[in-house]
Amino acid sequence: MPETTKKAAKRPTKTPKATTQAQGSPAPKKNPVGAPTTYSTHMASIICIRIAEGESLREIVKTAGMPDRTVVYDWLLRHPEFANQYARAREEQADTLADEIIAIADEQPDIIAVTDKKTGALIEHKLDGAFLQWQKNRIEARKWTAMKLKPKKYGDRVAVEGVEGGAAIKTEDTNANKFLEVIRNMEMTKRAG
Repeated sequence: MPETTKKAAKRPTKTPKATTQAQGSPAPKKNPVGAPTTYSTHMASIICIRIAEGESLREIVKTAGMPDRTVVYDWLLRHPEFANQYARAREEQADTLADEIIAIADEQPDIIAVTDKKTGALIEHKLDGAFLQWQKNRIEARKWTAMKLKPKKYGDRVAVEGVEGGAAIKTEDTNANKFLEVIRNMEMTKRAG
């Protein structure tokens, strides 16, 4: 029976979060007393820079000295200059995510050495399927987010086509083309008969 051994992977390991003993769920992490609740352009700039660098607002507000997420949402409603800066930071975050996709795709995959249990002789090397799936999920999550944050640059391409003198129909490159064919057939049938 073959035995598999895994090449040592240098993946970042996360430390387990503190849990409450009664329920086993993560303990809520509160910002320390004195976290800012009054708006400042300096704090707003820090938040936007960190978002543009790829961090989520959820991660940012967990940092000591940062305001609570509800405070940031309130600032977005009350301060239009912060809302504009925040929107630009989200668009820049899409570019950061695109860069991360390239980095993830370029990572060396884990290779598993399959050995004979009795003799220890190498039978074969194969790629770790779980690692590959994990990498694929990481890429897909970033791709989806980048598409939503900056659809003109990273979104699906949209084609605009017209039916012989008719109005243009906006279709995506997926199954919408089949719908366009049905409309064309209906138009031709209507003209022929």
